[in-house]
Amino acid sequence: MSIAKIRDSIFPIHGRNEITKFLLLGVMKFFIIFVLTLTRDTKDTLVVTQCGAEAIAFLKVYGVLPAAAIFIAIFTKLSSALSRQSLFYATCIPFFLFFFLFNTAVYPNRQYLEPSMSTINQLGIVGGVPAKILSHWTSALFFVVAEVYASVSIGILFWKFANDVVSVGEAKRFYPLFAYMSSLAPIAAGQYVVRYASRTGNFASSLNKLTIAITVAGITICCLHHIINVYVENTESVQNLPAKVEDQRGTKKHKKMNMMESLRFLSSSHYLGLVTTLVLGYGIMYNFLEISWKSLVKRQYEDPIDYQRFMGNFSSLVGASTFVVILIGSNIIKLLGWRVGAISTPVVMSLLAVPFFACTVVFGVENPIVLNAAVTIGSVMILMSRAFKYGLFDPTLQMSYIPLDEDSKVKGKAAIDVLGSRVGKSGASMVQQGFVFVFGDIISASPAVMLVFYAVSAVWIMGAMQLSVLYNAKVKEQDDEKKD
Repeated sequence: MSIAKIRDSIFPIHGRNEITKFLLLGVMKFFIIFVLTLTRDTKDTLVVTQCGAEAIAFLKVYGVLPAAAIFIAIFTKLSSALSRQSLFYATCIPFFLFFFLFNTAVYPNRQYLEPSMSTINQLGIVGGVPAKILSHWTSALFFVVAEVYASVSIGILFWKFANDVVSVGEAKRFYPLFAYMSSLAPIAAGQYVVRYASRTGNFASSLNKLTIAITVAGITICCLHHIINVYVENTESVQNLPAKVEDQRGTKKHKKMNMMESLRFLSSSHYLGLVTTLVLGYGIMYNFLEISWKSLVKRQYEDPIDYQRFMGNFSSLVGASTFVVILIGSNIIKLLGWRVGAISTPVVMSLLAVPFFACTVVFGVENPIVLNAAVTIGSVMILMSRAFKYGLFDPTLQMSYIPLDEDSKVKGKAAIDVLGSRVGKSGASMVQQGFVFVFGDIISASPAVMLVFYAVSAVWIMGAMQLSVLYNAKVKEQDDEKKD
């Protein structure tokens, strides 16, 4: 194999303009995922150590889902009134302001803001997960905001922006490789936590150091967004430039739709319905695995600093694993096509869940040896689920939006990425709440969890197969139009 072919298989991006655009977008995605990793590990540390892993199921239903619905309603209105660039800033800056204010004003005064258990008991809420959540509502609020940011950051802040400035031809080469750079973000964030933030021995001091990193990253993201907009405007062809300039000036407006209209718009498209199936599939399957795994991890790491340190190391391993997956995945999409890349994630998740369910269903985790094995196997399972999400699921999912019209990209995509993913996770959480009431706890409910898990996997795989046919047809149609 020649050197040119080897280079093309590893880094199939050519020309100064392409390389510059790719690097700018890649660095932007790095900082977005850096913030996502820090806030995700922080929210888990706060909620799991204070309220227990079971609280996650309640918060995703009664906190995250309503918050996501409110966000999508606001975002839909803003998308009709603001230019593309202004919409980006209006979306991301409030999140960074919240994380800053939580550290400087809310968390230091939580003892004055949060009610005591006796006060909660007087309200008729005695014990249980709801009482724990109310007694630590500031941590619960951080969890909700961080969860919404997790959906917004990747789906809207990055991928929507990338879809606006990257062509279909570039996407086939750019998108699988974006994870090369973004896989470094969990490594950097995890080691920042382990080697710097968690060394303080005090969670308040650790949170302060985390917030400094989040704030600096947020400012960098906004600056990169501006630089990329200017660069693309100056380097794109004259044919495409007027449309981009018009959109940035805000003269091009989208039809206003409220949340229900947006959802009807989503349900009217079979194509977007299949995309929703993929998003719901990942949300449900991952949520089933995540809560069971975190429930086991909590048994081993009860101290917040110990739990935070464990999650920091875990995040670093996620980044390293993602990098390895990308070495394989970038060529899977390129050589084997969109379909194989799309079904890889549910297939891998289904296979890796087999030994985990064997520990929880067949052997039981009361035995310390089995518990250690379950935590280790579960860590590998969650790790690879995230790695394949970043390495294959996200690139193939976002590629599916590119052939769509502008309304579908903006409103349909926002509904799928934010509300769709939240419905999937919240729906899974509601089912798990029912399992907890019936079986007593989530680990005892493992047989029922396993049955639902594999049923969803089958639906996800079939949906990806159908979507691949429609996606390839739309791409071919676009190519034919360009030739004409």
